[in-house]
Amino acid sequence: MNQINAKPFAYHLPENPPALIIIDMQKDFIEPGGFGESLGNNVSLLKKCVPVISDVLMTFRQLNLPVIHTREAHKSDLSDCHETKRLRGNPVLKIGDEGPMGKLLIDGEIGNGIIDELKPIAGEIEITKPGKGAFYNTSLQKILQDKDVTHLIFAGVTTEVCVQTSMREANDRGFECLIMEDGTESYFPHFKQATLDMLMAQGGIVGWSAMSSDIIEAIEDVYG
Repeated sequence: MNQINAKPFAYHLPENPPALIIIDMQKDFIEPGGFGESLGNNVSLLKKCVPVISDVLMTFRQLNLPVIHTREAHKSDLSDCHETKRLRGNPVLKIGDEGPMGKLLIDGEIGNGIIDELKPIAGEIEITKPGKGAFYNTSLQKILQDKDVTHLIFAGVTTEVCVQTSMREANDRGFECLIMEDGTESYFPHFKQATLDMLMAQGGIVGWSAMSSDIIEAIEDVYG
């Protein structure tokens, strides 16, 4: 059947394949010395989803299905970074400050790159976004429309911030959205569960949730 075993009910797959949207799996958030750690977070908590995303990513690559990576990134002059964002949270190091992997959240710096395990390959799209949402001030909507993509599978970090924001943005734009439950993580595990509950409440008001194994099985069955 053309569907993924999901919550709160089956997620139907269209004839035109869905796109895998991998949100912000960048060193600044995942590895020590980056922006996530500067806010006082335990970045090791995010590592759990890396092999899970890698497995689904491999399936999409083998079947030549659309993959889009995002990075939260700002220009070196910070002209696209609101001062309120830069100062919020009183971090040890602020956006644009020099850290162990270069200037934090600045496009082109080592820390702003996607982690090696999920590094984009030729043919995959990489989008830099100056906000939490993947659609804010980016070309993502046009890219998806040009590819006739109507269904999106989300993974990445963090569940309650950039992943949720991007999924809500997509929902408002008419896309059918599913979040990979074991392919997303938070610095605060209880935030992850609360976010999943909110997204799926009221009959999937924002979208669906599914485990990576069910996603892989359905994708291979329908598009393999």
